[in-house]
Amino acid sequence: MSVVLRRLLVHEVRALCSLVLWLLRRRHGVGRGAFAAVYTGPQTAMMWGFVFVSVIETVALAVLIPWPLGHAVVLVVDVYGIVLLLALHASCVTRPHVVGADGSLRIRYGALFDLRIAAGDVVRARVERRYPEGRLVQHCDGDAGGTLDVVVAGQTTVAVELARPVGFVRPLGRRGSASTVRFHADDPGAVVAALTRVRTEPSVDPGPPR
Repeated sequence: MSVVLRRLLVHEVRALCSLVLWLLRRRHGVGRGAFAAVYTGPQTAMMWGFVFVSVIETVALAVLIPWPLGHAVVLVVDVYGIVLLLALHASCVTRPHVVGADGSLRIRYGALFDLRIAAGDVVRARVERRYPEGRLVQHCDGDAGGTLDVVVAGQTTVAVELARPVGFVRPLGRRGSASTVRFHADDPGAVVAALTRVRTEPSVDPGPPR
């Protein structure tokens, strides 16, 4: 089995498992004291539009196809397609970006992309709205270590500068590294505030030993 096919199957299984979390109203990978940043706002209406069109198509084909076998095959394929659309949306809802209690950052897009950044690698974060065109994950090499964009519905809203290039894995397995990461969050100010607060909180002095 090729690497690409294997990764697609893994993504699909994770997305289907996210349906269970969605129904249970639970989130994946959000620990105690962590801040969860949702990013589904710009794409929610579009996803439900795809689901609606798929349902209409399924009903229409069920009426138009007269052959029982063909009807059954098309019905199974269409229903499974609808389930996958719901699973993709569920994976995005249940796998938000996470600012850890220790200042670490986890940037995700559903079950397709997952990047962990240690607290010590985060130099600064800012609200920066951009509208890149193209793929979900975009990488641009540069003299400063490269830039990674994780795009949702054609936009990013947060930019994070890193102390060193951090490696990442694209959805289909290609690897790269970047020292600047831009991603979308529905409330970018809250993400920046959470990262800034953790970095500026004074350490607690336990006092002299007794």
